[in-house]
Amino acid sequence: MNQKRIRDYGIFIGDMKTGIKNSIADVKGVKVGHFTLNDQDIKTGVTAIIPHEKNVFENKLVAGSYIINGFGKTTGLIQLSELGQLETPIVLTNTLSVGTAYEAVARYMLKRNVDIGKKAGTVNPIVCECNDGYLNDIRGLHIKQEHVLKALECASEEFHEGAFGAGTGMSCFGLKGGIGTASRIIEINDERYTLGTLVLANFGERSRLTIKGKQIGSLIKQMHNDDEQVDKGSVIIIIATDLPLSNRQLNRVCKRASVGLSRVGSYYGNGSGDIVIGFSTANTINHYEKEASTNIRILNENKIDSAFKGTAECVEESVLNALICAEETIGRNEHKRMSLREFMNLI
Repeated sequence: MNQKRIRDYGIFIGDMKTGIKNSIADVKGVKVGHFTLNDQDIKTGVTAIIPHEKNVFENKLVAGSYIINGFGKTTGLIQLSELGQLETPIVLTNTLSVGTAYEAVARYMLKRNVDIGKKAGTVNPIVCECNDGYLNDIRGLHIKQEHVLKALECASEEFHEGAFGAGTGMSCFGLKGGIGTASRIIEINDERYTLGTLVLANFGERSRLTIKGKQIGSLIKQMHNDDEQVDKGSVIIIIATDLPLSNRQLNRVCKRASVGLSRVGSYYGNGSGDIVIGFSTANTINHYEKEASTNIRILNENKIDSAFKGTAECVEESVLNALICAEETIGRNEHKRMSLREFMNLI
């Protein structure tokens, strides 16, 4: 995609190996698609994550989640937490467009599964949100169902970061935020696995931004102390892996996303919806399973530390990629968010 990412500036997070693309799409089968609305006061969009190449309703994935701070409007988490299963793509958008996205995902699934609502019961769409109202005319309800469907249909292993899709109008540490991704190779005995994260970064106080342990946010604040705000944005973190993890183990991995957030300076403010969803492609759950019991592979619990470490590294780097890839943006009411690129000399 020819975007300069944080590593292109000589900043390397952690010591684990990355996947080939250093992206959530390094996990085989995972694809990401965007639909972007970027026109004057309209700065918003949709990002869709396709979890694997099969029909995800018929071939559900083991999934988990963790609520770091619950100031959010994500749909589908109750059933996901209860059953430990993911049965639809995951869609990200702005706060007031969750309902539109939910119906669009439902229609997308109905078209591909004629049995839903007849023989198979209903479906559980997963839609997550962040509030892009500082830059975007969020009251205009500009996201339409066709935008969600286009994001789903254009999903690919290659996708933009920064101010694209759901990230178009997002802010992070008082700068321009958005979509970021990273991956790590998990080596256990003689086997290699991949873990990747995608973040929708819309959180943090400017003065607290920390990169490689250096609090450059305080330096940026000294230069531009114009609209400092408390941490009331939100961040959505999606974790994908081919490690054979149970629902319980994925819940544990999801918790470690908070380590990556803290390293960049977040303290999970009262008004910040910080939501983590993780899934594994290692085992599929047949919706029409006829056997009374099935066998699935599960990672030895004593070998899970590398997944914890990889998650922390991925989330930290994903946030920094979101920041560095995002262009300076002027949106609603001439509100402005500068790009981290303008301050790389401070590091």
